[in-house]
Amino acid sequence: MAKKRANGEGSIRKRPDGRWEGRYVAGHDENGKPIRKNVLGKSQSEVKEKLRKAIEISQQLDVSRSDSYTVEAWCKTWFELYSKPNIRPSTQERYWNHIRFHVVPWLGKIKLAKLTSRDIQKMYNEVKDHGRVKKGPNDHHDPSLTASYIQSLHRMFHMCLDRAVKENLILRNPSDDCILPKREKKEMKTLRPEDMKAFLQEADRRGVLPMFYLELCSGLRRGELCALQWKDLDVKSRTISVSKQAVRVKGGGVDIATPKTATSIRIEYIPQEAVDMLIAEHEKHPDNIWLFPSPVTGEMYYPDALSALNTKILKALGMEHMRFHDLRHTFATMALQSGVDIRTVSGMLGHADPGFTLRTYTHTNPKMLEEAAATVGQVMAQNI
Repeated sequence: MAKKRANGEGSIRKRPDGRWEGRYVAGHDENGKPIRKNVLGKSQSEVKEKLRKAIEISQQLDVSRSDSYTVEAWCKTWFELYSKPNIRPSTQERYWNHIRFHVVPWLGKIKLAKLTSRDIQKMYNEVKDHGRVKKGPNDHHDPSLTASYIQSLHRMFHMCLDRAVKENLILRNPSDDCILPKREKKEMKTLRPEDMKAFLQEADRRGVLPMFYLELCSGLRRGELCALQWKDLDVKSRTISVSKQAVRVKGGGVDIATPKTATSIRIEYIPQEAVDMLIAEHEKHPDNIWLFPSPVTGEMYYPDALSALNTKILKALGMEHMRFHDLRHTFATMALQSGVDIRTVSGMLGHADPGFTLRTYTHTNPKMLEEAAATVGQVMAQNI
């Protein structure tokens, strides 16, 4: 016979198989009917403790909803309702790929309320070693993915589970306890000063000198450079207004979007030589709104086409391959080595935090570190 307990504490009984069972009402469904659950144990005291914890948890959760979600169902709900309306198309695509290629195959069928840190850790480990999505039967690339990719997957999934906590679907975020792989520290590449002239001459030979000259004078992001229009240039003040960027969209197209952060919207001063080049470039297509229209379409330059151009220039010169983004690194390094202070460089790059600029570029600038050490040494020498 079940042992009666006070209202809200459930009941305990000994089953015919010798085990003890605790029953309790975890909540009520949308029709008002009680949701009954149970716990099992070898002894009455064990079940009593399990029952206490189970009731405590049920009082903090929206049981009628938490039981209805699998991980797959919750991820899709979170993405459509909370995430997608508030992020850029490129981020939407990245998040959705994380969900459909990794989270759903590994964790999709698990009940959200039963998801554990161990489940998530196993997914991260497997995705790290074997998660690359094959692009076809003849794709024999390394199946492993970078630590940066896993960290991106974690950031997305952590936000998804945080929302579940806020909605009382789970008590805590199980991804909090996961251990992430450390990001590989890649050596930053920059264009060497002795290669600069040859690089620009090759760009001139291909009819794109103004674009690459401006990049090396300003450190614009690739998408920012492509999205520049003639109206963004102020000839008198020698400035360009950076307020938009070209982004890839699902399906392979390209669109205009606002920059990622408020600090990315900025006015950049450029040298007179760059202004003169831009004026001459515009005179070639005076009726076109774009500063650098595509020679193929006459529309905005496609960002990937810009990267391909950079690769062709380097290959023609027999130089080591560098990403187009490395020209931005080249600008930052030149500016710092020329004595421009870190806060000014950070503003020119559109960074939200000068500390990020400092962490990114200090190791590439031993000259500044040497000069700083010498300055401190002079001060200290006065006290000997």
